[in-house]
Amino acid sequence: MDLAAEADDLVFECNDGIGRITFNRPQARNAFTFAMYERLAAICEEANGDQSIKVLVLRGAGDKAFASGTDINQFREFRTPQDAIDYENRIDRVLTTLEQCRVPTIAAINGFCTGGGAGIAAACDLRIGTKTAKIGFPIARTLGNCLSMSNVSRLTALVGAARVKDLIFTARLVDAAEAASVGLLGEVVDDIAALDRRTEEVARLLASHAPLTLNATKQAVARLQRRLTPDEGEDLILMCYTSQDFREGLDAFLNKRAPQWRGQ
Repeated sequence: MDLAAEADDLVFECNDGIGRITFNRPQARNAFTFAMYERLAAICEEANGDQSIKVLVLRGAGDKAFASGTDINQFREFRTPQDAIDYENRIDRVLTTLEQCRVPTIAAINGFCTGGGAGIAAACDLRIGTKTAKIGFPIARTLGNCLSMSNVSRLTALVGAARVKDLIFTARLVDAAEAASVGLLGEVVDDIAALDRRTEEVARLLASHAPLTLNATKQAVARLQRRLTPDEGEDLILMCYTSQDFREGLDAFLNKRAPQWRGQ
């Protein structure tokens, strides 16, 4: 394993109180490896203990994607039902750590923001996107798996139950205009250059504000929103991840063909 290359998959730097996290796999539309998920959680924990960090900005390298979810190759190692439970528990833990991070978090979204990438964006406090942003959870037409329980809770709180069903059932990617209209984006800018400028402007504004006020507001909102616990959804995870359909979806995706769903 090339440890240096793996470390470079998620880059973190901090200047003037603004921590910048870059998902750095543009050749794979910034798809996440398990190591990247863990690194993201570790940075959030670092921000919790480092008072010099005032805000975190998350973005994807290149011009094609914010993040396109979990790298499909990570699923090829699944052998037992526990692998599926462990995976979704990991996602729940990492995104909850991001959501509960002490400092404000901003997702700067350009291009594709799908699956786990859309989950990461939804866990951030603010989302700014370009006109080329495409956001969604296309799992009903790709792998046939399901969202983590925390993701379902978080997304429902953000856009409502009917909209969650619409997004998952249709497996469509919404454009920037629709994303802004339903709350998936808070602001839309013209292009990457404008995204860089606006994100920096908002980050500096938040970094200048009273940190306890911002933290209290984050915690207050979180206390209003009930989160499903992982064990409440284990039966749903096992139903999807241990199915023949999931294996079919995985094989079809890797071989670039249409899956043949059987509901089994």
